[in-house]
Amino acid sequence: MTDPRPHGPAAPDPEDERSAPPGAWSGRFAEPISERVARFQASVGFDRRLAEADIDGSLAHARMLAAAGVLSREDLAAIERGMGEIRADIRAGRFAWSLADEDVHLNIEKRLTALVGDAGKRLHTGRSRNDQVATDLRLWLRSEIDAMAARLRALRSALAGLAQRNADTVMPGFTHLQVAQPVTFGHHLLAYEAMFARDSERLADCRRRVNRLPLGSEALAGTSYPIDRARVARELGFDALCGNSLDAVSDRDFAIEFAAFASLAMVHLSRFAEELVLWSNPRFGFVAIADRYCTGSSIMPQKKNPDVPELVRGKAGRVVGHLTGLLVLMKAQPLAYNKDNQEDKEPLFDTVDTLADCLELVADLVANGLAPVPARMREAAREGFATATDLADYLVRKGLPFRDAHEAVARAVREAEARGVDLGELPVADLARFSPLVGADVVDVLTLEGSVASRNHPGGTAPSRVREAAAAALARIEAEAAAR
Repeated sequence: MTDPRPHGPAAPDPEDERSAPPGAWSGRFAEPISERVARFQASVGFDRRLAEADIDGSLAHARMLAAAGVLSREDLAAIERGMGEIRADIRAGRFAWSLADEDVHLNIEKRLTALVGDAGKRLHTGRSRNDQVATDLRLWLRSEIDAMAARLRALRSALAGLAQRNADTVMPGFTHLQVAQPVTFGHHLLAYEAMFARDSERLADCRRRVNRLPLGSEALAGTSYPIDRARVARELGFDALCGNSLDAVSDRDFAIEFAAFASLAMVHLSRFAEELVLWSNPRFGFVAIADRYCTGSSIMPQKKNPDVPELVRGKAGRVVGHLTGLLVLMKAQPLAYNKDNQEDKEPLFDTVDTLADCLELVADLVANGLAPVPARMREAAREGFATATDLADYLVRKGLPFRDAHEAVARAVREAEARGVDLGELPVADLARFSPLVGADVVDVLTLEGSVASRNHPGGTAPSRVREAAAAALARIEAEAAAR
């Protein structure tokens, strides 16, 4: 499970709450803001996870200013030296975060100024916290997207690998949660790989819109300094510039789009988790989940509860809720930046953390903790007259119109149900009562193996097709990883 605050720095010192922050604008005001307001508006408790991105963005901005002649080479060297020390302190957990300095940006700038003097004060030339935070958030999210793509590939690989090993394992396929037709366990698993493959595509598409540079938009109107935005974009690895300064500082579409991707991915995880809960129930008994992914009961010693799948199922609602919250956050904001946008970070951060944990746990469970029980799957596939459609198709191939075949098989099913047997257990002579086209060759049609093998087309459940599809999925995953 991932640490929700990697390289987590220490929390702000409570002593800092005794004095209101002077702020970067203190000359405008006759009195400081109250301590209560200071606490209310401070974001350093959660936005400090943007620190690495903030340092990277500041260094690229400083180098661009120096190249443009706005910042001296001596000031640039001092800024680079100071930022290196600050980065080391943050990574080591010894950076002194202060609530009095409100957010990650002012904390770093104040420390930089303490280390290098006036050079630190000159760093903010030609930018605003509005374009600064938008840049930081995009840099941070881009890195998280790349890590999330790897987690998705790991889960897809685990699913495809297990599918490949179970291409011949027959189980019932369901519609309306009623037995419908025989499929294979491998085919069923590949349905989830297909869902997560679409999630991978959505994530890659989202990354393209995340990877646009807002820096240079300043507060809302751009800057009069001779900046080179393209240079900054190249250094930071952005694919393009945000084209309108008003939009650049106020846009949070990229965060909403990521939350939408994450919500769909969590819905897919939740559907799979629900099936694991059902399949591990003794009434199904299709799979056994390793003990390390389960818990017991405080009073019932026999219990083995599938807590990991249940929690994944529950956390889906949490992520979907964050998407809704971000949409509502943005729905009535006038241009350009508003303080409301401080509220974008906690739901986005928690969405990343929650999805990351769920993907990692489910991938590990599939790869190392999920054992199919073929005998129970086969037994269940023999219930519910799963080969009824195969009998109808058999009659159609003999020349009977499908609707007439459907009716004949429905009457045969009613007869089998009355006798308490499966269709395949009815004697051929009895089946022939429902259609004279039934012959001795019907026996092969009504077997589970015959049923799945007959779906021998791309996307079908025939074991040979499942093996091909699993191999193709693994090849795609490998190619995606190599392209990174």
